[in-house]
Amino acid sequence: MIFKQVQIDKFLKKPDPSIKAVLIYGSNEGLVAEYVKSFVKSVCEDVNDPFRVAYLNGADVNADSGILFGEYGSQSLMGGQRVVVVSDADNNLTKIIKSLFETTKSDTLLIISSGSLNKKSSLVKLGEDSEDIAVIPCYEDRDEDIFAAARAKFVEGGYTLGNDALQVLCSRLSNDRKSSMSEIDKLMTYVGDRKNITLDDVMKVISDNSASSGDDVCYYAASGQVAKALASYAKLLNEGNEPISIIRSVTYHFNKLLTCLGYMEQGETVDKAIMKLTPPVIFFRKNTFKSQVSLWPKDKLFSVLELLYKCERDCKTTNMPVEEIASYTLMQIASAAAKLNRRGY
Repeated sequence: MIFKQVQIDKFLKKPDPSIKAVLIYGSNEGLVAEYVKSFVKSVCEDVNDPFRVAYLNGADVNADSGILFGEYGSQSLMGGQRVVVVSDADNNLTKIIKSLFETTKSDTLLIISSGSLNKKSSLVKLGEDSEDIAVIPCYEDRDEDIFAAARAKFVEGGYTLGNDALQVLCSRLSNDRKSSMSEIDKLMTYVGDRKNITLDDVMKVISDNSASSGDDVCYYAASGQVAKALASYAKLLNEGNEPISIIRSVTYHFNKLLTCLGYMEQGETVDKAIMKLTPPVIFFRKNTFKSQVSLWPKDKLFSVLELLYKCERDCKTTNMPVEEIASYTLMQIASAAAKLNRRGY
């Protein structure tokens, strides 16, 4: 089954014995590593305990599955539940895992991690179809993920920083959790014992490592950046995201623009209208969102939403390639935005 964030948090506080394995996969290497460590610690606080924690490599297990069977079936000499971690897993592990659970009874928690698997992989499908395997996809951090992770890191270390410094920092961090945490560690090292981090500190230490995220498709399309919108869309597809889910995100974005215009028609300023949106627009997206509110007239927003609804309907009901239908729709929207920019709306 796919584990949502609320299920993850609940398990980490109190592990569910009905879950035999946790499959953590995706291109966000840092987030994968973070989750692996958290799930190991949910069972054994010392992640390096040789009696209760065993680390295996996927290639070694593929070459000799007996290694995994032996570790999974073993009991801790010192007592307590054990954890077996298999890293760099691939689809060759699918049959091995099926056989393992069919023939071996154990309360050991199996954690499988991989940066090469995607949603279409057989191992992922096995996990999604199994009630006793928790599946956690880890793709690139969204804007709100970057903000939440950075803020949690500073709170944990006892650091404070102003809103301007935090905005600039988050706008410069990448969508990979490992890279972002490394940059924040570098910043903390730079300030030393001083617990207040300034904008000047961020500007001196953190280079711009920002990259494409899921929200980029929405913002590029609504701003008229055709090539960037299509490139971000292609990247999301390559990471295993479904075209319909991407289209729904774009639909949600344009509905937010329409809602904002509705508040303005009631007498709110554009800034107050944006502040009333729930969930709020992430702070370092606000200027771009504000410009899009000014760019799109209400009637054209309705036209875009009609186009998006038609796209989703066509994706579900026609025999045409779904990826191409969604791509063409995004191109139409981004081209319309580019035309609005040229006309000076």
